[in-house]
Amino acid sequence: MQSHFESFRAGDIIFVEGDAPANAFLIESGRVEVSRMWFGVRHVLGELGAGMLLGEVAVIDESPRMMTARALTPCRLMPISTAQITERLAAADPIVRMLLMGQVTRFRLMLATFTGGAAVSRVDVLDKPADADAVGKIRLEGELRVALEHGELEVFLQPIQEIESGCIAGYEALVRWQHPRRGTVMPTEFIRLAEETSLIVPIGDYVLERVCDMLGELKRRRREPLPFIAVNLSARQLEAPELVERILGYLYKRELPPDRLKLEIAESQIFHEAHIARLMARCHSVGMQVALDDFGTGYSNLGPLLTLDFDQIKLDVGFAHALDRPRGVLLVGAIADMARALSCDLVAEGVETREQHEILRLLGCRYAQGWLIGRPVTLEQVLAS
Repeated sequence: MQSHFESFRAGDIIFVEGDAPANAFLIESGRVEVSRMWFGVRHVLGELGAGMLLGEVAVIDESPRMMTARALTPCRLMPISTAQITERLAAADPIVRMLLMGQVTRFRLMLATFTGGAAVSRVDVLDKPADADAVGKIRLEGELRVALEHGELEVFLQPIQEIESGCIAGYEALVRWQHPRRGTVMPTEFIRLAEETSLIVPIGDYVLERVCDMLGELKRRRREPLPFIAVNLSARQLEAPELVERILGYLYKRELPPDRLKLEIAESQIFHEAHIARLMARCHSVGMQVALDDFGTGYSNLGPLLTLDFDQIKLDVGFAHALDRPRGVLLVGAIADMARALSCDLVAEGVETREQHEILRLLGCRYAQGWLIGRPVTLEQVLAS
């Protein structure tokens, strides 16, 4: 069986300056010297040891080797193929990829400058176009920060109906961004971008405060009974210290009862159940309800329902769409029975037809949400209805 490692004796040349980059290496054992020719004289640039990478720069930017590598001691190296590196680069965040390529480019330029080499041209380096995806992402992130600072993000309310009574019991808060040049930016784009950075926490706080303002206005207009508003929490928000206390501060400032704000946690965000359990216990101690969102989206398992005391289970939209099939009806019926056994309210999202609505009523689902019930609207439209 052929070993995945390559062995070199002391003094062996591993690769030579100017070679095409066949692969990089991880040094498992031994010491490697890297050097470069400068006006006909070889200059040692450094030594590398176990656990360090060798020759990766040339593979990353697909350029000739700029150094010669020689084994100082017996060495054992693990080859890392070009495909392994390029696949990981392709899967990386485009901003991280652009930062890495910028560092590689500057490294080559400085090395050529200080050693008098001609392997890289300053013009060629500076003329290389930046990664378009990365530039667009950086620009969008900056614009999102400005939109947040200027209060340009809008919060819409999608109605949630209590099926048996036919009344609108509450709403789900949905954040939207109307970009001055691009028009509507889909939440899937800018929320994902915010979740990759620290922006998601201030955006989450912005939405929570805006929702509390909306509840305060509904209370001032004597909307009875005062509807609840459900707010989705991100994974980063869940990790933020004193989250519940901050939310209570928003509510008490506006003299609002905590039970009118419902928190929704997607099942895919439940990584540390003990932490979520403490957060839920604090919510329940002040009368605030917590819903398990997106149940059945592919991450679904029953583990969280064994350990976490959710007040609601929100079915993914796919379940409502499956009600035209016998198996779909049977599955939703089984989930409805489970929710009743756990004393949870069941909320069906994505309800679009009267047939779906009627089946959900017969199955004992308490709440329905979707275009049949109503599309997302502004607070002004809610007040006018």
